[in-house]
Amino acid sequence: MVSESVTVPSGSAALSGDLVVPAGARGVVLFAHGSGSSRLSPRNRAVATALQGAGFGTLLLDLLTPEEEREDDATGRHRFDIGLLARRLAHAVDWLEQRPDGMDLPVGLFGASTGAAAALVAATERPGRVSAVVSRGGRPDLAGDALGLVACPVLLVVGGDDETVLGLNREAAVRLSATHRVHVVPGATHLFPEPGALEQVAELAAGWFRDHL
Repeated sequence: MVSESVTVPSGSAALSGDLVVPAGARGVVLFAHGSGSSRLSPRNRAVATALQGAGFGTLLLDLLTPEEEREDDATGRHRFDIGLLARRLAHAVDWLEQRPDGMDLPVGLFGASTGAAAALVAATERPGRVSAVVSRGGRPDLAGDALGLVACPVLLVVGGDDETVLGLNREAAVRLSATHRVHVVPGATHLFPEPGALEQVAELAAGWFRDHL
């Protein structure tokens, strides 16, 4: 089993991450956090723990440097820069492939909020490496024209009471030509704080990656 803090290079940036790969892992899931968040997101970490229990490796990654995070907190400049976030995800996929404990494993992407758009764009940039994408309360609409280019299966999980985001997900799903599904968690809001809601997200994600990685 691998469990370590890592640094992932992306251009001139050095991105901090936490990599866990259980023995006999069936794949590695790379997390793309949402706007104003980080690799320390308690929601993503809870899903990552569940995926590890299901036999998947996970890489939780800060998509912004500390300096960029401070700037983003003040201006919101970077959180909607989908091109930047997607490029850094793609570089993380490359970095995983270069590791002896990751290169032979299929890769999935798990994106939340704006991170879901970045995951979808990154999937089009690394079509030979990314095998599946799961979005939690995501903004896939922000992937724009890349939606029609995604080749891997996509699961969009949205809270039933997150009405605006649910509408955006349904509109984005129409533009996906790859295998896809919109799953609505009844009664859940945007961050899935309701009892059992996040556990349902984790179970759905594990099932999707089990089927497609």
